[in-house]
Amino acid sequence: MELNRLTPIVNKPNAWALSPLVVFFSLYFVTSIIVNDFYKVPITVAFLLASVFAIATTKGLSLNDRVLQFSIGAANKNVMLMIWIFVLAGAFAISAKEMGAIDATVGLVLKLLPEHLLLAGIFLAACFISLSIGTSVGTIVALIPVAAGIAERADLSGEFMSALVVGGAFFGDNLSFISDTTIAATRTQGCVMRDKFRANFMIVMPAALLVLGYYVIYGMNVEVISQTETTDYIKILPYLIVLGAAMSGMNVTVVLLLGILSTGAIGLATGSFDFFGWLGALNKGITGMGELIIVTLMASGLLELIRFNGGIDYILYRLTHHVKTKRGAELSIAFLVSVANLCTANNTIAIITVGPLASNIAERFRVDKRKSASLLDTFSCVVQGIIPYGAQLLIAAELTGFSPLSIVQYLYYPMVLGFVALLCILFRYPRQFS
Repeated sequence: MELNRLTPIVNKPNAWALSPLVVFFSLYFVTSIIVNDFYKVPITVAFLLASVFAIATTKGLSLNDRVLQFSIGAANKNVMLMIWIFVLAGAFAISAKEMGAIDATVGLVLKLLPEHLLLAGIFLAACFISLSIGTSVGTIVALIPVAAGIAERADLSGEFMSALVVGGAFFGDNLSFISDTTIAATRTQGCVMRDKFRANFMIVMPAALLVLGYYVIYGMNVEVISQTETTDYIKILPYLIVLGAAMSGMNVTVVLLLGILSTGAIGLATGSFDFFGWLGALNKGITGMGELIIVTLMASGLLELIRFNGGIDYILYRLTHHVKTKRGAELSIAFLVSVANLCTANNTIAIITVGPLASNIAERFRVDKRKSASLLDTFSCVVQGIIPYGAQLLIAAELTGFSPLSIVQYLYYPMVLGFVALLCILFRYPRQFS
């Protein structure tokens, strides 16, 4: 059994390689809709059964090598980095909650924002933060607990508020100059970030304004339960430290470590907990991420077997075989990165996977590289924003206790963005990039 020999091998394009995804969606998504209960089918069980099916149907390898190939995907360096972020995020979230940072932040937000602009304000905050720090995950970790607290005080659906933050987080993930997706899209297409931003901005802003308008109108009916207790605003400091450090460009792991240390220091200083109480909160947060880590590992292993068996190559072949026009070329780029994202659950990896092929399509049909880079970034964020097994929705669900599928139905921004982006292809907009 040679580890180095197994990793790069990919079988010929094969439609059957996608069948594990069909098994997963049938077990998790379709069954949940049929029984009208998004909590009925645990996502861990759905991934376990789909993974067993993928291993059993993989050909050309012994059972040991199939399991090894599955494990290679699970042990991918990007996956492991994400797991460390999950661990630190869980520790920070629970220690901040136990210390009182979430309640204090919610109190300040409710004090500063008028009730009718509460939803629009939270959405704009998520957009601004994600645009500044270039990561949707960091934005979600910072704002989801606050949004959940506001939902309780304003008698709003927790899933609705979680989706509002997730949508805003993908606004910045799509546009930010320091986002991984922006860097990957511009490098694979060979265009300048500034030019890609201009093209992308003209596609994104109509969708963002439509959703913002909806939140303004819907927010007219929001009523916040009056606050009787006083707020200790010094407890907001950990969130300010996290946001400030993230916006300064620090690595997300360092940002979360600073947040953890600040919650400990302020919690001890204010008497919110003693030293052992802080350690207990950290332990609770770390162990609470167990299900999320297990799902991430199984999803990554499953998607590696799909790649190994030729599923992604089949998609690339089928979606480019009949392209004949410029509009068709742009649609094929959009669908290529969308399906690749479904199969990888990582928008950056999806862009890197199909980027070179998208560049070839753009050159062959004279598609502006600024437009192709924008389409790659936009549609990868659209799909990443609505798949229930993506890191963003999984961590939002873990921090709030909701099912990822129950949040999906409220993800208005990614859905509207996808619709607007399709219209931009069909009606050749923006003109100067089409």
